Amino acid sequence: MSFFLNIDHDAKTPKYKQIVKSVIGSIERGMLKQHDQLPSINELSEDYYLARDTVEKAYKELKALGIIDSVRGKGFYILNEKPTQIRVLLVMNKLSAYKKAIYESFVATLGDRATVTLQIHHGSLRIFRDIIKESLGHFHYYVIMPHFYNDVMVTSITTTLQQIPPNELVLLDKEIPELPGAHSSVYQDFTNDLYGALESGHDLLDKYQELVLVFPRDVKYPPEIVRGFRNFCAHFHKKGRTIESASSETDLRGRAYAVLEDSDLAELVKKAKLQGLELGKDVGVMAFNDTPLKEVLADGITVISTDHEQMGSSAATLILDGTVAQIKNPFGLIRRGSL
Repeated sequence: MSFFLNIDHDAKTPKYKQIVKSVIGSIERGMLKQHDQLPSINELSEDYYLARDTVEKAYKELKALGIIDSVRGKGFYILNEKPTQIRVLLVMNKLSAYKKAIYESFVATLGDRATVTLQIHHGSLRIFRDIIKESLGHFHYYVIMPHFYNDVMVTSITTTLQQIPPNELVLLDKEIPELPGAHSSVYQDFTNDLYGALESGHDLLDKYQELVLVFPRDVKYPPEIVRGFRNFCAHFHKKGRTIESASSETDLRGRAYAVLEDSDLAELVKKAKLQGLELGKDVGVMAFNDTPLKEVLADGITVISTDHEQMGSSAATLILDGTVAQIKNPFGLIRRGSL
């Protein structure tokens, strides 16, 4: 048996977590095998200048994970070279109704074969870096939504992601072409997906004089959405513009609006009613990301949406099958009366 404990006394990661990480790392590198004996709690605490309670806490966690077991009077042994459950870290940029749908589908597909830890980075590279630093070595898979604020350089994101072994990384919702290594992803192609969705509804959009994308600046959305919108307008010679809020609009007649925020959707529906305009005839409205409410609001809101449940299910299936692949998630236009 060859076992070396890597402890950084200055790190933010609790020392018992570092012990757990070292044991798991030694198993994954083949340095520890099934039935190998670990140092006793007293030996480890003395050799590495650790509190006895710290070592005991680490061994309890390893035992709970099904990695080690204890034999009375003999000590601790490697029970399994793999934990009884796959440990997955799911890191999202924010919580929302459609992110909840992804999460629930992901967890349901994994079932009892995995445990999922959810963390939120809020579009902050600093928070994301801390999450990854604290979690490295503690999970079998890292499922990451790499959506960050516009001023974050791609190289900064890839530098952090490269700390994760490629075969353990699954990018969710967005691919990063600049990231090297054979990682998995279940992604949207925001530019081409939006273009394709608008193109599929061209017959409905043709009756409107102008297309308007309501793209808020205070809520971070992929800028590729704007690019896809502009590409469609240019290709089909449609007059188009982008605004930050529906509240700035006065006369809606003859225009079709694509909105990302539910608050802007409500504002447009209310204004159309006040102006005596009929949705789908005098003014068009399309919303992003389908919800049950949009099915019934104003006799049905046309929606531009990816299949969020499919995204979660596909990511989970990649993990369960141990497959490395890039999967483009289904995306399209759901036609309802508002367009």
